[in-house]
Amino acid sequence: MVGKEASLDGSTMISRNDDTFLPLTPQRFLMRPAVKKTQHIKSYLNGFEAETPANAYRYQAVPNVDLNKEGVYDESGFNEKNVAMSATESTYGNEKSLAYDPLIADGMDEDTMQQMVLPYINSAVEGVKRLGDLIGQYGSPAGNSVLFSDKKDVWYMEIVTGHLWVAQRIPDDAYAITANQVAIQQVDFNDSENFIWADGIQDYVTEHHLNPDKEGWNFRHIFGTSNEKDRHYNTPRVWFGQRYFNSEIEQDPESSELPFICHTSHKISVEDIEYILGSHYNETKFDPLGHGNDVDKYRYRPIGLNRTQNSHVLQMRNDVPEAQAAIMWLAIGYPTFTPYVPFYANATDTDPSYSETPEKWDTKSAYWMYRTASMLVESHHSSFIQTDLDYVKAAQEQQRRLIIETDRQAEKLSGTALTKFLTEQNYSMVEDMRQRTMTLIGELVMQGIDLSKLTFDMDKNL
Repeated sequence: MVGKEASLDGSTMISRNDDTFLPLTPQRFLMRPAVKKTQHIKSYLNGFEAETPANAYRYQAVPNVDLNKEGVYDESGFNEKNVAMSATESTYGNEKSLAYDPLIADGMDEDTMQQMVLPYINSAVEGVKRLGDLIGQYGSPAGNSVLFSDKKDVWYMEIVTGHLWVAQRIPDDAYAITANQVAIQQVDFNDSENFIWADGIQDYVTEHHLNPDKEGWNFRHIFGTSNEKDRHYNTPRVWFGQRYFNSEIEQDPESSELPFICHTSHKISVEDIEYILGSHYNETKFDPLGHGNDVDKYRYRPIGLNRTQNSHVLQMRNDVPEAQAAIMWLAIGYPTFTPYVPFYANATDTDPSYSETPEKWDTKSAYWMYRTASMLVESHHSSFIQTDLDYVKAAQEQQRRLIIETDRQAEKLSGTALTKFLTEQNYSMVEDMRQRTMTLIGELVMQGIDLSKLTFDMDKNL
């Protein structure tokens, strides 16, 4: 999460990796149309049901293909009001806090949150308040963290028990990195501009003697976990991201006190975020693709995984007209090896290669194309990685050119003509990336044949 003064071009940015339980959980990317009538929502995870308000906005969504296996999970995107939401990051409350406010088995589950919130909000802070009201009404069956942003603000919300949560605004000049662990630290209940919280949370903590600190009100200490799993699964990922932005600060990858709100001396770009989301402790002894010993290489859970189904950066720019300002950067291969493709949010649909993903491998869909390229690169990593790095770099350069030209032409348009043009440009960027990626796959296959062990050099004629 990046505030507008901390970014390279004045954008607000939120980002996340969607890591599923299985390496293959195919996803689609599509536009949900605006809907005037109320809708009936049902969770595939726990049977939760609810009626939504009328007049839902159009919004981007990245749902699962097999709805009956994992649920819908619209995951991430902008709505037509340029409000971004990414849901959810699994987050775990501790046993003491859950004992007094247990999770609600039939509450509003994570696979319905995007549908229940994003189509009905006009700002990031509205998103926090609407989701908070819904948690108060229905309860939550799981601990989850949710990200919101608009052109001014970035908010991070942590739901830790059946009904309790806190949200914090990321300062304009700051960034924040989180893993699957409660991250928010000191909460200032006198600062309603930068903190929002569930009704009664202070009394709850006091009544049940949950604050372990002699001074202050540290949300992480009160509701979070700090155990061996965290020190191998969570804190090292935060450490690596902070190390990338603040290499001058020495920190312990297993520390439970890594800061939530951080500042760095250089401006943060989309490419910086993409690098972190696809990282695997690069250039450290903990890199599973590196040259360290096995004890170090497999000690910590990497950030980019083979089971990352989609990785996204939701960028709200402030240096172009609002109607063309929102861009979703989406990677649906391993983010370690595949580029992020930019999609203007002011669009009416998506290319069929994204919206019509089949459950099993094919030669047409973007999901399977990028996962094919990723698998090939990792399978002969030392031989293929430079070819892949060159491909990603060239793609990033070309994408910036395409965005510059699209922005220039878009400024002459408005209304439905602009939306139509940006939709067409999204298609063009998809096609450009398809050609580049298929060329890469072809190169890898040809290089890979030369790497076969079924060979024998003896005579040029034999």
